[in-house]
Amino acid sequence: MRAVAEPSYRKRVGYQAMLLGGFATLATIFLLAGHMATKDVIKLRNQEDLLASLNEVIPASLYNNDLLANPLEIDDAQGHPVTVYRGAQGTQITAVAYEITGQGYAGEIRLIMGLDATGKVLGIRVLSHAETPGLGDKIEVQKTDWILGFNGLSLGNPPLEQWKVKKDGGQFDSFSGATITPRGVLKAIAQGLLFFKDHRTELTNPLVVESTSTPAH
Repeated sequence: MRAVAEPSYRKRVGYQAMLLGGFATLATIFLLAGHMATKDVIKLRNQEDLLASLNEVIPASLYNNDLLANPLEIDDAQGHPVTVYRGAQGTQITAVAYEITGQGYAGEIRLIMGLDATGKVLGIRVLSHAETPGLGDKIEVQKTDWILGFNGLSLGNPPLEQWKVKKDGGQFDSFSGATITPRGVLKAIAQGLLFFKDHRTELTNPLVVESTSTPAH
C-alpha cells in the first residue's frame, strides 16, 4: 500500500509557527474564561474570610453596620496605606480594626487588631506566619492564650516603652526558646497603637450616611 506523502506546507516554518500560535491563543482563551468564571467566587470567599477575622477582634455587640462597607485608607508613618474597617452603632464609631505586621524568626507575621473608640485593644489575631511549629506558633489563639493577654490594654496601659518582652525591659512574657516571635508581635502592636493615636480623630469621625430618599417637591 502506497504511503500518503505529507504536504510540503506542513514542513514550512511559517505553518509551524502559525500552528503554535493558534494553540497558544486557545490556551489563553481558556485561561481567561476560567478566570472570569471564578473571580467573583474568589472575591466572595476572600470577603467571607476577612469578615470572619474582623468578627474575632470586634465583638458583634459593638456594631450594627456592615464592617466591610466604606473602609478608610490612611497612610502610616512609613507612607504605607492601611485599610481600616469601622464598627458603628448608628453613625457613632465604636470600634476599628486593621492589619498590622511584624518580623518574626522565619519571616513576616500578619495580624489583625481591633480597638474600641478610645484605643483599647478588643482583640488581636494572627492572619499568617511561618514560625516554627511548637515554638513560634504559640502566637496562634488555637495553640495558647498568649495573644489574649493584650485584651483591654492600650497605649497608656502600659506605657509605650513597656510594650516589649521582659527580656527587653518590657512587661510581656515571651516563649521558652522563641523570643524573636513575640518580640516581633509586640513591636507590631505598639506601631498599631501609635497609628490609632496619630489618626484617632479621622478614625472615629461619625459615619457619613448617604440618604436614598427622594427629595420632596
